[in-house]
Amino acid sequence: MATSKKSRPGNGEHSGPAPGPAGSMEDIFGSGGILARHLAGYEPRQGQARMAEAVAALLGDPDQSGCLAVEAETGLGKTLAYLIPAVLSGRRVVVSTNTRNLQDQILQHEIPFILRFVDPSLKALCLKGRQNYLCLYRWRQYSVSRADRLFDNEAVEEIKAWLATTSYGDRSELRGLGRAAALWSKICCQSHFCLGTDCPDTTACFLNRLRRDAARSSLLVVNHHLLFSDLAVRRTGYGEVLPRYEAVIFDEAHHVENVATAFFGATFTRHQVLDLIADVERSAVNDLAATEREKTVAAIRALDGGLERFAAMFPAEPGRFPLSSLLERLPEIENGRTMLIRAFERLAEVLEGVDRKDEPWGQYSARARDLAEQLRAVLPEGGVDGMAIDERAVHWYERREKNLVLSATPVDVAEDLRDTLYASVRHIVFTSATLSTGGDFSYFLQRLGLPEETRTLSFPSPFDYANRTLLYVPGGAFPEPNAPGYARALHDQIGALIGLSRGRALVLFTSLQAMEGAYQALRDELPYPLLLQGTASRRELLERFSRDRESVLFAVASFWEGVDIPGESLSLVIIDKLPFEVPSDPVIMARINRIRTSGGNPFFDFQVPRAVLSLRQGVGRLMRCRSDRGVMAVLDVRLFTKGYGRRFLRSLPPSPLCRDLEEVANFFREEDERHQDG
Repeated sequence: MATSKKSRPGNGEHSGPAPGPAGSMEDIFGSGGILARHLAGYEPRQGQARMAEAVAALLGDPDQSGCLAVEAETGLGKTLAYLIPAVLSGRRVVVSTNTRNLQDQILQHEIPFILRFVDPSLKALCLKGRQNYLCLYRWRQYSVSRADRLFDNEAVEEIKAWLATTSYGDRSELRGLGRAAALWSKICCQSHFCLGTDCPDTTACFLNRLRRDAARSSLLVVNHHLLFSDLAVRRTGYGEVLPRYEAVIFDEAHHVENVATAFFGATFTRHQVLDLIADVERSAVNDLAATEREKTVAAIRALDGGLERFAAMFPAEPGRFPLSSLLERLPEIENGRTMLIRAFERLAEVLEGVDRKDEPWGQYSARARDLAEQLRAVLPEGGVDGMAIDERAVHWYERREKNLVLSATPVDVAEDLRDTLYASVRHIVFTSATLSTGGDFSYFLQRLGLPEETRTLSFPSPFDYANRTLLYVPGGAFPEPNAPGYARALHDQIGALIGLSRGRALVLFTSLQAMEGAYQALRDELPYPLLLQGTASRRELLERFSRDRESVLFAVASFWEGVDIPGESLSLVIIDKLPFEVPSDPVIMARINRIRTSGGNPFFDFQVPRAVLSLRQGVGRLMRCRSDRGVMAVLDVRLFTKGYGRRFLRSLPPSPLCRDLEEVANFFREEDERHQDG
């Protein structure tokens, strides 16, 4: 893909020609522009206007394809900075996000504003995965069978009333369906149940209506999973999920590599097979005559037995492990694979011979053959030798409490992205609050296969970190994470910090073990409500944390980002240590080995940048609006004892740094006095 001229990252400064006519966005983003006149509380920001100009220049160039990477930190207003030039470009643009929260923000806030004040003719539409929409044919089949007696009648009645008003049959409109998820699985759109043009409800089909309207829309809002599903389908040559588009804007773009990895790989799970077995058995019992039923049940029993024998061959130890080393120790797994594939093929043959023309039988057969192909992909013929031939992927398995997962994951998605995304889309914008490490975009560009000359822009947050925040790192006597006494020292520091903030803390851990250890050590020591990830849903925990202004939330993983709690409920973010990933994970190990064999330094080229980006996401939970105040505490002295610590420090917000708890106490004391004076 051709690109625009190279620019250097860092604080919004870049070389080369200006990204568009000077002041071209002034009438919208300037001090007297549309936003200033109509958006309550709007303050013109130079970074927002410059980002909008850069996006407008990229989308407005009819002669050149290109990519743009923009790091826009919290508070800049990046959503409008890319949406408005996208709307005014005259192109069909796909905006792809990683979270539903950002989609909701775009649809409920930004799009209505743009329709009212920027482009009243805009046609914008949100598209989700097909399982989010009701299938009229499956609903009618379900209603005729009177199976609703098995489920919540209130939910059934709600659906009946809702069908008279809904445009697209989107599940999110059904507020009361949470208790009846099993019901939704029986009536939603699924590819293996779709009858296509043979469906008697094809004219009224919600999914078909959505696709027709999408084809007439200039702005499509999707999530990363749907976009990569579209790219994966297009690569097969068997259709498309989205209508043709000319440009893509990835918001939350730091997730692109992980999502692409999932879609360009292959996965086979025990649960997938059990779902197929349950569906076929239920339909056979309800719909088939005795002879066909007996033959079908026998085939699924054989599949069930083969599955359990195959799964039992894998060690019971939970975790993720390489398949190659396992097959060297247990070559009999290959025989189990062969027998399981034969069971899939036998079931498919039986299903294809069923003398019924209605919904499920052809779909069941296709699912059986697809699962066989997935098993062949993750565990290729020849075992270890077959995997060695597939140098682009790492083959691994994961043992969970009730599931076995086998995967083949690309070691590097850059080539897949070049073959699909970059080859088919002329203009691409990547934006996020965290794309660079210490102002350097090299890691992001390399992982996504973008040329070095790709234009990059970086805009810092307009929030007043210097006067409203403090960054705390323990003093030199605090032990490093692997040193004796670290756990006790960590718990003491967490307890002391929470006492100074009077609760109001989000404590982020790099492992479940660390989280649970700290919770057990402090649960009886702290006089504040302690919330623990895993004891309730994410939404419920965040609602309780936001509502109770003295609570403390202990969390891992997904809580490192996407937590948006402005105000006093969150005044302290504690991170237990630098978030380096476990190098023994099969995918991480394969990527480290790939970098090492190509002459690179895996630690500095891969592990450190990934940890820096994760740390930036974690500390970014503190300042969510201009009036927020608080302390970010990173309880890892390697920030000062290791040379790479400087790279982390350069990437953190420009907050005053302290290493003494007394300074933290003074910060919160001054905050209390300010509230009293107010």
